[in-house]
Amino acid sequence: MTVITDITTIETPAALEKHIEQLIKIEPRFAPVYSQVGVPDLRRNNGGFEQLMRAMVGQQLSVAAARSIWNKLDTAGLTTPAAIIAADDDLLKANGLSRQKSRYVRSLAEHNIDFTALAEMSDEAVIATLTAVTGIGRWTAEMYLLFSLGRADVLAVDDLAIKEGAKQLLDLDERPTPKQFRELTQSWSPHRSAASLLLWAYYGWLKNKEALPV
Repeated sequence: MTVITDITTIETPAALEKHIEQLIKIEPRFAPVYSQVGVPDLRRNNGGFEQLMRAMVGQQLSVAAARSIWNKLDTAGLTTPAAIIAADDDLLKANGLSRQKSRYVRSLAEHNIDFTALAEMSDEAVIATLTAVTGIGRWTAEMYLLFSLGRADVLAVDDLAIKEGAKQLLDLDERPTPKQFRELTQSWSPHRSAASLLLWAYYGWLKNKEALPV
């Protein structure tokens, strides 16, 4: 493993605010967004096996359904690599996992990822490590980079809310494709995590604004 020594992370709201200020200098159209939404929540989590397994369990489910299944798995002690490997499909099914999701969480357990080492790997190396697991795509890996590792330059170009926010911000006729989005936002580096967080918050603000009575 090649250790990267110049990794930049965002650990505090004050650090995020500095990234936002630099981002606005590059892309002034973020200034009114920042005025509306303020400093977004960093939404940091501890990462690790449990965080990724929980993301897998929640895929394509409502928040309530995902929480219910996770609570069953947690109560049954089925949230560690050893427990997943030891469990048979019937036990996993009895605790809410479909055959497909059982395959996903088994793949995660069997890959035996060194989660501590991820903190010293480049963004692309982390993505390559995580997407080697069946059931983890680039979007999930980018969410791990952003919210578990706190990386400073992550733009989730496949995220629907971020693309809709960017459409409004950049006054586009339609949501950009991932390729178009990358090309349009290269200049935002190395502050693209700040852009992601602002665009999520902006999308939420736009949705709330639409819901208000006239």
